[in-house]
Amino acid sequence: MEIEGKVKLIGETQTFGSNGFRKRELVVTTDEQYPQHIMVEFVQDKCDLLNSYGVGQDVKVSINLRGREWANPQGEVKYFNSIQGWRIEGASKTAPAAGKPPVAPMEAFEPADDLNEEDHDDLPF
Repeated sequence: MEIEGKVKLIGETQTFGSNGFRKRELVVTTDEQYPQHIMVEFVQDKCDLLNSYGVGQDVKVSINLRGREWANPQGEVKYFNSIQGWRIEGASKTAPAAGKPPVAPMEAFEPADDLNEEDHDDLPF
C-alpha cells in the first residue's frame, strides 16, 4: 500500500531495550477534501531512509499494516495496529505518470475543419 502527501513531522530516532531496537516516526498529511494526518513508523535500518526528507516535502510512502495481540496480566486480550513504512520517495504533483510522455495542452492542437463525410468512413470492411 502507499500513502501520498506532505511531510508534517519527522521525529528523532528512538532506541529501546538492551538489543538496540530503533524506531522513527513520520507524519504525512494527505491532500484530499478532509486531510488526514497519518503517523508511519520506520524501524531498524529503515530509520535512515528519512534522513533525506524534510517538513513540507511531497512524498510517497510504501507501507505495511501490522496487527498484534497482547494479553495484560489480568488475562484481558487487546489488539493493536501500526503502520510501518519500508520505502519513501519524493512525489511531484506535476510529474507525468512513469513511462508516459507529457500531453500538450488542448490549445496546442488545431481544430479539424476539413472533415469530408466520404473520408470519415475509411474502415477496410
